[in-house]
Amino acid sequence: MIDFRSDTVTKPCNDMLKAMMSALVGDDVYGDDPTVNELERFAAQRHGFESALFVTSGTQANLLGILSHCERGDEYLCGQRAHNYLYEAGGAAVLGSVQPQPIENNDNGTLCFEKLRKAIKPDDFHFARTKLLSLENTIGGKVLSIDYLNKARAFCNEHGLALHLDGARVYNAAVALEVDITEICSQFDSMTICLSKGLGAPVGSLLLGDNAYIAKARRLRKMVGGGMRQAGILAAAGLFALKNNVTRLADDHQNARYLAERLNEIEGFSTVNYNVQTNIVFVDVEDSVDIQVIADSLKQEGILFSPGYQGMRLVTHKDVSKQDIDVLIEKLSHFVR
Repeated sequence: MIDFRSDTVTKPCNDMLKAMMSALVGDDVYGDDPTVNELERFAAQRHGFESALFVTSGTQANLLGILSHCERGDEYLCGQRAHNYLYEAGGAAVLGSVQPQPIENNDNGTLCFEKLRKAIKPDDFHFARTKLLSLENTIGGKVLSIDYLNKARAFCNEHGLALHLDGARVYNAAVALEVDITEICSQFDSMTICLSKGLGAPVGSLLLGDNAYIAKARRLRKMVGGGMRQAGILAAAGLFALKNNVTRLADDHQNARYLAERLNEIEGFSTVNYNVQTNIVFVDVEDSVDIQVIADSLKQEGILFSPGYQGMRLVTHKDVSKQDIDVLIEKLSHFVR
């Protein structure tokens, strides 16, 4: 299969599998899995935080992240297109009684600070208490600039808010900006990192913050059933991903741009409305093209992609090569004809 659905579909390479097979393990709930502990120490130090927590998924990391900042009856500000608002089953509201206050995203993924300011609730018992601003970088493949993050930090300082980053693809942002990851991390009180997207680990995400914050998140992780036992097998994959699979993200970005260019060669398909900054390509498809029929047909040919969104969304990753893109274009052109 050539799979363009997401960068979550990557398979561990042989070296990663060897690291997993040789990992030292213990019981992580008791705190004695040495490989989990090593991953958490390495992640905290690498990203400039006091502490880190290894969790099962990005959704769980965001849930714990929000609930560790907010109490029942509080609210957090986020984007209308934020993953932790739109695609995580309303977890913070359902499980934590924390109200999301979404703000319309600008075309470049940013949030307008004036709109955010107006959304902050006054100190009045009629209202939820505004405690947190949550940003996402990248968001829909778009990169938030360092300048914007600096302004977000100043905004939160001015209004007494904590600042959280959904950093599921934050390494894609750092590679696209050509900065060390700490230039992004330094603006945030907490952040998540997904190890199982472009970084190529099979399972897992990280939540980072100060010691007291992560201690609270660890208790909440247990509460929602996220305590793991001999999880060092998975943590070893995360360590390998952080140490070996970052710089190669530039290849995914280059392949995404190549994919966008090739798609424009096919009648009825256009990527010109979407600036490809990282590894996600959106495509406008003319109404005359039945994209669902094409998706079903290409699946029989061993090619997977997601119809919908703005017509199509395709994601490049370590298991998609330039040659794979050429195969997609050839097959897609054939079916369109």
